[in-house]
Amino acid sequence: MLGASLLPHEYTHSWNGKFRRPYDLWTPNFNVPERDDLLWVYEGLTNYYGMVLAARSGLWTPQQFREAMAATTASMTFRPGRQWRPLQDTADEASILYYVPGSWATWRRQVDFYAEGTLLWLDVDTKIRALTHGRKSLDDFARQFFGIHPGSPVTVTYTFDDIVKALNQVAPYDWAGFLRTRLDYVGNALPEADGLGRAGWKLGFTDTPDSYQKAMAVQSHALNQMYGAGLLVSDNDGRVIDVLWDGPAFKAGLAPNMQILAVDGKTWSRDVLADALRAAAQSKQPISLLVKNLDYVSTLKLDWTGGLRYPHLARIPGTPDDLDRILSPLR
Repeated sequence: MLGASLLPHEYTHSWNGKFRRPYDLWTPNFNVPERDDLLWVYEGLTNYYGMVLAARSGLWTPQQFREAMAATTASMTFRPGRQWRPLQDTADEASILYYVPGSWATWRRQVDFYAEGTLLWLDVDTKIRALTHGRKSLDDFARQFFGIHPGSPVTVTYTFDDIVKALNQVAPYDWAGFLRTRLDYVGNALPEADGLGRAGWKLGFTDTPDSYQKAMAVQSHALNQMYGAGLLVSDNDGRVIDVLWDGPAFKAGLAPNMQILAVDGKTWSRDVLADALRAAAQSKQPISLLVKNLDYVSTLKLDWTGGLRYPHLARIPGTPDDLDRILSPLR
């Protein structure tokens, strides 16, 4: 499972808007219509364990896990589209959202049940650990829920109520309410952030990319400043790949598929834009962008003085490190 679905949401689409993977839905037999409302389970949970098992097996170091989790958390934190589209709806609309263009992803939302689903199951995992004082975890749920009929080729389907029932057998709690509160939430917050906090960590930002961010930049050929100035720009030609809805670049008038020709009077390059963002943090002056939109060229003012911003995880002082426990190999 160490594939494209482990990447932060912005990186799961190619820039021509075509998704790299076919969508998967479920049905108990050929006489029943396909359903996708539980994609937050069979994609989100798979994605979560894909990351956890990569660290437990030694394919990733704990630091690499934290870097990937920081990117995932940041991508889902900066989702203003959550004001109108809940996580559940990204699953219900999967057959459509898989094929929408990659632009305006933060407002439209896309197949966020992968990334936000990952955070949801971290939330469940840490809640089980808290309820049982560390005696049980999501591993107990997985063994009980998936470890049935070993060796049998027969597919066993399940429902939301089945998931709730199995969770209650591991740690009695209002799991239906817990899950629905997160799945149906509409607002500005990231409801699953509780799981990260419960694990003893929080999202933070620095002006230096970590190894994960560097690798993503090489893979995507783009400068990702969605969490600062609010834009994702192609290294090659300055084309704006996406813009954070209602972010600084959005307010400056930038939109996907515009092309940045010059920055503060200097011909476009990735380094020129990065240097301008650093300089603006000191000067507190807007950045001047010469932008091409179809056949028109204009100058826009990007009013962002926060510099470069890259996500990372920071420890919450005085709390136990549950991530360390989650990532420890099982004996």
